[in-house]
Amino acid sequence: MTEASTINYEATKKPCKVCFVTIGATASFDKLLKAVLDDPFLEALRRAEYTELLIQYGKEEGKAIYESFISREHDNVKRTCGINIAGFDFNTNGLGEQMRKAKGHPGNGSKEGLVISHAGSGTILDALRVGVPLVVVPNTELLHNHQVELAEELAKQEYVVHGSLNDLAASISEAEKLRERKRQWPPPNSGDESYKRGLAGVMDDEMGWVD
Repeated sequence: MTEASTINYEATKKPCKVCFVTIGATASFDKLLKAVLDDPFLEALRRAEYTELLIQYGKEEGKAIYESFISREHDNVKRTCGINIAGFDFNTNGLGEQMRKAKGHPGNGSKEGLVISHAGSGTILDALRVGVPLVVVPNTELLHNHQVELAEELAKQEYVVHGSLNDLAASISEAEKLRERKRQWPPPNSGDESYKRGLAGVMDDEMGWVD
């Protein structure tokens, strides 16, 4: 992780509220990275009283996009939106720590935020286990994958918000609604054996998912 990944929780007097974005480690998803650095999305975070945007930006091109934005716009974003932006390329220890930051804890003055993720099943399952509201954004440019179907089905079952690159800002208000009706994971009807098989097992039994 780079030094930029450190969030300054003292930078604002508001309760800390984190939006954590992960674009994945194996396939680049620079369109998602650009979408969360766009003005409408940042303004949506401001309206929802977010104070921190933490981004896992991925490989070399993602790093270049992130660092270019930070050098040009970070001070302006902090001034106009009150949002501190931090980022890192990849964490070999997984993303549990970042997801727990997004989950927040009243004891340390932090409010529950959200996670925005590519539609990787492992990342989805990690976020659902933490219990933080999740926006899933499929990468439609990947071949031979079921990311759109996966996002649609989980959103239909009200476990996640199916986010769109064309209007990612709208996902912020949808995530607030999801927070109010958050469902238990794993689903109460899923058997122990299906849960041991991971997300695919639960979806096979609980949601009729067919790979």
